[in-house]
Amino acid sequence: MILPLDLLIGNDDNMYELTCAAIRRAYQLTVTGDEELEKNNGKVVSTAIKQILTNKVEYRIED
Repeated sequence: MILPLDLLIGNDDNMYELTCAAIRRAYQLTVTGDEELEKNNGKVVSTAIKQILTNKVEYRIED
């Protein structure tokens, strides 16, 4: 499964922040590529969300 649904359901973070982080990470993956992207058949957004939920990448929202 591409998305870890248990982590998504159990996520207590702000969904708006998660969405913004996923959008930015998806853009980064599109530009730079990633070996995990190839494993997920090029599904950029799903890969970005998975990387955020599994803490492979970290994000912060700046004011």
